[in-house]
Amino acid sequence: MRRTVYNEDHEAFRETIRAFIEAEVVPVYDEWYAAGQAPRDFYYKLGELGVFGIEVPEEYGGAGETSFKFQAVITEETARAAVSFGGSGVHVALCLPYLLEYGTEEQKKRWLPDFVSGAAMYAIAMTEPGTGSDLAGMKTTARLSEDGTHYVLNGAKTFITGGVHADRVIVCARTAPPSAEDRRHGISLFVVDTKLPGYAVGRKLDKLGLRTSDTAELSFTDVRVPAEDLLGEEHKGFSYLGRNLPQERLAIAVGAYAQARAAIRFAKQYVTDRTVFGQPVASFQNTKFELAACQAEVDAAEAVADRALEAHDAGELTAAEAASAKLFCTEVAHRVIDRCLQLHGGYGYMNEYPIARLYADNRVNRIYGGTSEVMKSIIAKSMGL
Repeated sequence: MRRTVYNEDHEAFRETIRAFIEAEVVPVYDEWYAAGQAPRDFYYKLGELGVFGIEVPEEYGGAGETSFKFQAVITEETARAAVSFGGSGVHVALCLPYLLEYGTEEQKKRWLPDFVSGAAMYAIAMTEPGTGSDLAGMKTTARLSEDGTHYVLNGAKTFITGGVHADRVIVCARTAPPSAEDRRHGISLFVVDTKLPGYAVGRKLDKLGLRTSDTAELSFTDVRVPAEDLLGEEHKGFSYLGRNLPQERLAIAVGAYAQARAAIRFAKQYVTDRTVFGQPVASFQNTKFELAACQAEVDAAEAVADRALEAHDAGELTAAEAASAKLFCTEVAHRVIDRCLQLHGGYGYMNEYPIARLYADNRVNRIYGGTSEVMKSIIAKSMGL
């Protein structure tokens, strides 16, 4: 079936990204994998390519596009090659919407040019040890100084993607205690300079997958954040976080679908080349049936992802629809990648084969951005249950 979600501009961009991956990422990816992160100077290359500025208005140095589909193309192409651009996905897909929607004109002029060039990489710090998906339970605090010039930040965060290389981090912190009526009240967002005294990067976490995407623990000890770096209005941070979740979950859905499609590509190539009992593995009926079943599931996931992409670009993607897309696409990817690894036999368990990396990288899709169980709760609520 021919896809209609992308136009000629998107496909031309896809060719550029694919060529960039083949030239700049694939030859050195094993080195990144061993190091557990992409090198910092790689982000300058992405900035030069224009990846960070696609959705940034022209007056701040970007291209001024409003479509999320260009980011979806990048997601699909990195999945196709079973590689990662490190923490750059968080930089654009998660952090940029907050800066664009809630930043003042002064803040945008101050922050966005370096955002576009890669001179300042961004991460977002929501999760805390012991809270997980319960963001309303966060303990990190930001107390306004007596003279009103600074907020004093104290607390800790964990699982922060891009946290090692980040130059600025959007930190969620309590500026007021929760009210009896609303636990979510009193959370604010701050764009924190990581060079401030008292800001510390703890362990770079040793993850099962996504090993080239640096993920860290952060701590804040009396970090004096300038009051002008408050993002949006005080105490309204939780509502801001909720508004961006549909795009985050859409990005995960697209990535999961693309990983599943890549898994079929790798498995098909492997079973065609691999010979057992005197014939190609691809010639066995079981192989054909397994890949055919996987293809049918991926076709369905593609339709779901594309429908969600169209709805998002039209400004019509609801929280429940994004949750449904994430749930479906990530569960499909889990099944498909597992079956494709099985077709590789023992070699599928070796990290030198892309299918092994896909298997490990894919597992977190059903956890971050809201677990599958949380997605089911959102969908059920939308059904009136």
